[in-house]
This record gives sequence, C-alpha cells and structure tokens, in this order.
Amino acid sequence: MNVQSQNRRTGRGRPATPGRKEQIFDAALTLFAERGFHGTSIPDLAAAAGVAPASLYRHVESKEQLVNEVYRRAKALLATALFSAVSTDPATPLREQFHQLWWALVGFARREPRAFAFLELHHHGDYLDAESRAVELRVLAPIAQVVERGRAAGLLKREPAPALIVTVWGAFVGMVRAARAGYFILDDDMGRAVEHTTWDAIQGRSP
Repeated sequence: MNVQSQNRRTGRGRPATPGRKEQIFDAALTLFAERGFHGTSIPDLAAAAGVAPASLYRHVESKEQLVNEVYRRAKALLATALFSAVSTDPATPLREQFHQLWWALVGFARREPRAFAFLELHHHGDYLDAESRAVELRVLAPIAQVVERGRAAGLLKREPAPALIVTVWGAFVGMVRAARAGYFILDDDMGRAVEHTTWDAIQGRSP
C-alpha cells in the first residue's frame, strides 16, 4: 500500500481543522486531570473530543506528545497569572510582592480548576519531555525572585531558597486540595488566613 492510499484510509493526509484541535486539547485536559496519563487511552480521548481515533492523529503524533502539549498550555496559563500580577519594581515592599504572588496563585486555582488538577497530577510524570520540564522552571521564576529578594534583604529566613519555595508552594497546593476535598470553602477569608500563616512561616531569620 502506498503512502497516499494509506493516508486516505487513516485520514492522516487530510488537513487538520483548528477548531477540532482545540476540542482535542480540551478533552485531553479533562480526561488527563480525572484519570491520569496511564488511565486515559487514545480511544477515550477521541470519544471525548467527538472525533475518530484516526482524526486525532492528524493533530498529535502520540499520547505522549498530547500530554506534553496540554502540560505546556496549562503551565502557560499559570505563568501568565504570575508574571502579570507580581510587581518587578524594586520599590514594591516585599510583603506586597508576596501578597500579589499568593493571590495570583489563588486566582489561577479558582479560574482554572482543571488546569490546576492536571498540573498537580502530572507534575512529576516520567512522560514529560525536556521542553515541559524547562517550562516548569520558568514558571517558578516569580516565586524564586520574591524569595531571593527577601533572603538578600534579611526579611526572610536564611534557609536554602528551594526550601522556602517549597513551603510557599506546598501551602498553596495543600490549601486548594483541602478545599476540593470539602474540608472548607476557599473563600477570601480562608485565602487570607493561609496567606498570613505562610508568610509567618518564611519571614525573619532562622534561629
């Protein structure tokens, strides 16, 4: 069978439809967030997107490529939230920068619950490629900048920067997970309470 006849049979030779591609990515975000990478099959993805499996392959080469594309898209949403909210003006007080950072994270979790769930589930996936892992480091830059500035000024504990970043990120993720599990409602009062507790955990010099 020649390539042209095979393309006619599989549908891979037809031009991809932009709107259909968005359907596939949207369905993939939902299924990967709910079932994980290994629990989601190509037929599952195609059915959720309303396309035939052969049509799906006109847009992505494999499930691995698809999950990485979805991962980078979700990280881009988070990056936009952080970089647009956190001031880089050196005159901005550190506490205000932390406040901006915290509520950018909370806002992302509220606006993009599927993206948040997806990122948490796939954060350490062995199927993530080098490009996806590089995106992860870039997205953490606003948090790292606030932490490094605070350590240099003596306003935060002198523990290693990664330890402080983990403290902030862990508090945020734990808060959102607990709210999703029904332990409390993530309203502004709860968001402020966890913000203040997290700030207290990282501010000041270590004993």
